[in-house]
Amino acid sequence: MACIAAGSALLVGCNREQSKLFNINKGATGSRMRLNYFPYELQLRHTFTVATSSRTTTQGVQLEIEYEGLTGYGEASMPPYLQKELGTVESVMEFFGKAAKVLERYDDPTRLEDILAEIDTLSEGNAAAKAAIDIALHDLVGKMLGAPWYKIWGFDKAKAPSTTFTIGIDTPDVVRAKTEECAAKFNILKVKLGRDNDKEMIETIRSVTDLPIAIDANQGWKDKHYALDMIHWLNERGIVMIEQPMPKTQIDDTAWVSERSPLPVFADESIQRLKDVAALKGIFTGINIKLMKCTGMREAWKMLNLARALDMRVMIGCMTETSCACSAAAQLSPAVDFADLDGNLLIANDRFKGMEVVGGKITLNDLPGIGIVKL
Repeated sequence: MACIAAGSALLVGCNREQSKLFNINKGATGSRMRLNYFPYELQLRHTFTVATSSRTTTQGVQLEIEYEGLTGYGEASMPPYLQKELGTVESVMEFFGKAAKVLERYDDPTRLEDILAEIDTLSEGNAAAKAAIDIALHDLVGKMLGAPWYKIWGFDKAKAPSTTFTIGIDTPDVVRAKTEECAAKFNILKVKLGRDNDKEMIETIRSVTDLPIAIDANQGWKDKHYALDMIHWLNERGIVMIEQPMPKTQIDDTAWVSERSPLPVFADESIQRLKDVAALKGIFTGINIKLMKCTGMREAWKMLNLARALDMRVMIGCMTETSCACSAAAQLSPAVDFADLDGNLLIANDRFKGMEVVGGKITLNDLPGIGIVKL
């Protein structure tokens, strides 16, 4: 193991996990925070297919912030099709090195607004790295306060909705088998569409269950008339919402579809951060907020409140993530219309136990912070 001293920081590199440990106890401000992080590849239980790609793994980086005997956990998850916005393992690791220097200047983790605002200025993009730091700080501060974030925000955990469970694009036999497996465990399904077998997918699922279905077209429908025809067809088959039916560049076409749609139409690829919300009023019915895209819990909370002020509906979503990031997002779930928080259920190597899905419903615990324990 190689150790490199750099000013007030001690960098320790571990070849086995490629981990880095920043000890900044001796910072000029008397900071007692310590940052630890390492790459962690998520192994998917099944091949995951959307309109544009398939994969069996998701790259990620795990993060810990230690302070006065407490540890806050965070993570960055970067699906390959979103690495331009979210970052890569290498860019996330590099970003954490810069963030350590910022944290040196703060001796009070509760100064979330100041800390995260400065972290945000370190670079463009790298949203997942920023989200990891945000989640870890929220977990840490919640533990300092002795309360879960849903309580700090004033939410009632009994109002947490059922989560969708995602069925990816596949052959009829595989789709039928997946549907049979999850229909008994969940109250609402999420189906990926956007290829040439959309109707076959729905008809296959409907041969097994009549559960409500949320649709994510992943920008797969390019013609507005086709998109609207599909939505009417889906509406007749028990679908309850549509996510990102058209490419994010086709703003006018999307507004045309949303105005005529019998179902609520939610933005996904069209929405990333707080600055994007107001411009989508009148184009979409609602927005899908994802921590990895919006830089974490603090901005997600602001987006939720702005969307409500604009009379827009809200969905809370996720990437393929461990129970760390999913439990962080779940703290907001009592205040949303739809939840898609199944990312931890799709992986085989979760590092944490946190929020659970009981009878298909998101069930929050009363553990402080984001509500997780390390396995």
